[in-house]
Amino acid sequence: MADTHRDASVSTLVYRSDEKGTRWEKDFLVAEEPLEIRLREGGAEPERFVVTMRTPGDDDDLVAGLLYGEGVIEEIGEIVAIEPPAGTRVAPELAKNVRVVTLAPRADRRRARRATVMGSACGVCGRTSVEDVAALAAAARRGKGAPLPGASRDLTISAALLTSLPGALRIRQSVFSSTGGLHAAGLFEADGRFLLAREDVGRHNATDKAVGAILRSRRECPPILLVSGRLGFEIAQKAALAGVTIVAAVSAPTSLAVDLAEETGLTLVGFLRGERFNVYTHPERIAR
Repeated sequence: MADTHRDASVSTLVYRSDEKGTRWEKDFLVAEEPLEIRLREGGAEPERFVVTMRTPGDDDDLVAGLLYGEGVIEEIGEIVAIEPPAGTRVAPELAKNVRVVTLAPRADRRRARRATVMGSACGVCGRTSVEDVAALAAAARRGKGAPLPGASRDLTISAALLTSLPGALRIRQSVFSSTGGLHAAGLFEADGRFLLAREDVGRHNATDKAVGAILRSRRECPPILLVSGRLGFEIAQKAALAGVTIVAAVSAPTSLAVDLAEETGLTLVGFLRGERFNVYTHPERIAR
C-alpha cells in the first residue's frame, strides 16, 4: 500500500522576495491534471463517467474510492479491471490521464452520469442535481453497501490520542513538504496507529484515494479519518459510506456535514489544532 507520486509536482522558477532580498529561485508546484474515468459493463463499449481534476498518483485508488462514494459500486469485487485505454494509437499523454473501468454486470446499478468536469476544490459541485446529493446521503444513512466495516460504534479514544493525529499525518505528507499546496487524508486505527495517507490537490480526492486503497486491499476500514482543510458534506458522506466512526479536520466543518454526521452516527471533530478541538456530533467518543 505504498504511496506513488508520479508527476505529483512540477518545477518552476519564482521571483522570491524575503529578508535576504530578491532573486530567482527554483520552486515546486502541485501538479493538477484531468483524469477521465470511463465505465463499461461486460463487453460493452466504455462510456465517459466523469472527468475529475486531480494530482497524479494513486490513480487506481482514486477511481475505486470515487466509484464507491458515488454509489456506482457497492463492493470492490464489482470492479473487474482498471486499465488505461486500449489501442496502440492512443497517445501516452492521453493514456496516462484516462482509466477504463470494467464492471461486473449488475441489474440495479446506479446509472448517474456527470455532465461537467469535477473541479479540485469540491467533490459535490460537479453533480447534476441536488437530488443526486440527497440520494447519496440517504444511502449513507442506511449504511447501504457497506463492505468496509469499521470499528464498533462503542469506540472511545482519548483527547490526547486525537490531538496527536495531525502531527502523525503531517510527517507523511511528502509532496506537501516540497510544494506547500496539497491536501491529505489519513486513516488511523483505534489506538492511534497510522495505517495510510493519500495526498491530492482536492481534499475529496485525497479521501477517495484513501478509501480506495482500503477497498483494493480488502481490509476493514480503520475507525478514524483525518483530513486537512475544511470538512464538507462530501467528506462526511464518504466517511459514513466507508464505515469510519470518527472523522476529524484541522479546519471548520459545514452545516450539512454536521447534519449528516449526526444522522449517520459519526463523531465529527473540527478545528483540530494543537491541544484544541471542537466536537460537533456524538462527543461521548472523546474521553478527557
